[in-house]
Amino acid sequence: MAKVVVIGAGPSGIIASLKAKEKGHEVILLERNDKCGKKLLLTGNGKCNYWNSAIGIDNYYTDNYELLNNLLKNKDKVINYLESLGITPKIIDNYYYPLSETTQSIKELLQLELIRKNIKVLYNTYVSNIEYKNNYFYIETNNELIKCDKVVLSTGSKAYPNTGSDGIGYILSSNLGHKINKVLPSLTSLYSRDINKSFSGIRVDAKLSLYVNDTFIKESIGNLQLTNYGLSGICTFNLSSIVSKSLDKKKNVLIKINFLPSIDNLFKFIEDRNKRLKDFTISEILESLLNYKLINIILDKAKIKKEDKWHNLSNYQKELLINYLSSYEVKIDKTNDFNNSQCCTGGISLNDVSNNLESKIIPNLYFTGEILDVDGICGGFNLAFAFISGFVVGSNL
Repeated sequence: MAKVVVIGAGPSGIIASLKAKEKGHEVILLERNDKCGKKLLLTGNGKCNYWNSAIGIDNYYTDNYELLNNLLKNKDKVINYLESLGITPKIIDNYYYPLSETTQSIKELLQLELIRKNIKVLYNTYVSNIEYKNNYFYIETNNELIKCDKVVLSTGSKAYPNTGSDGIGYILSSNLGHKINKVLPSLTSLYSRDINKSFSGIRVDAKLSLYVNDTFIKESIGNLQLTNYGLSGICTFNLSSIVSKSLDKKKNVLIKINFLPSIDNLFKFIEDRNKRLKDFTISEILESLLNYKLINIILDKAKIKKEDKWHNLSNYQKELLINYLSSYEVKIDKTNDFNNSQCCTGGISLNDVSNNLESKIIPNLYFTGEILDVDGICGGFNLAFAFISGFVVGSNL
């Protein structure tokens, strides 16, 4: 039996602790806050989207997809384990929520299991340093010096630092010789000086196409929120990991917005609609297709009057209008900051860990969750990885 210290009582740290205890280890869980799962409570706007039926490497960004793919093969074991803890899912379009649709339910069930397994949890405990000497770890905290055989770093990233995710795990890991891929905001909104402030408050289902240095990289379809500073919403968040890395490398980032992605040939669609809706103005033809504010903004940008008729527009005006509707260009200047980002991209390189997430540099040192260079798109993928990584580490201690 080994003495195991898990640092960070978030989802991955708790699962790692539970599985380690099942293997007969003495487990101490350290948490800097006065309670566990503080960041968990923010998940899914309080409804806790904790899993997704479509878990696979296509929904993640990392620096080692082969290792990540091996980790994700544990997904069936993990979801069954979560259900064994009493977490009953409500599945909506592949998204898993607790049946109660409250994050508090998952937090309470995890905390209850910690109590049942008699795991020692030390709250208000901040780790300032870790030393590895003579096959033992010496953990310096604000309260005491703890000696142990194995350490699991589950400290989270830099996202939402007011929940305790201040990046200390990166410092501790770096001091122990690990490579930290630059940590940047992800699942976050984007700033652009190209945005008309009148866009603020408009929501639309759209397709975003991302270009970096004029090369198409990826597209994202979903809800888009237009703000007075730029772009937000799920489809924006899902591209933000790439945007962060590209901007950090001083590359030019451009997003083209298709406001009507469900219409394949927009020019022909409007031509046909104009024939059916005789004597309609261009504004009236676009009515019911888009938010009226958006219609006015686009017509104004194309220098087309609301009362103009489609058949009276020049070919240039028609092409310009179609272009603004289906390929509206927005140059991205920066991302939002860590305080307003759901997670981070970057972290401990997966090339520095084995298949069970043990360090290749220092034996008996493990990593779980957001501290690793793995970030997923919206839809429960990040929380799922937290559970999976915690399960893999705890099961292999």
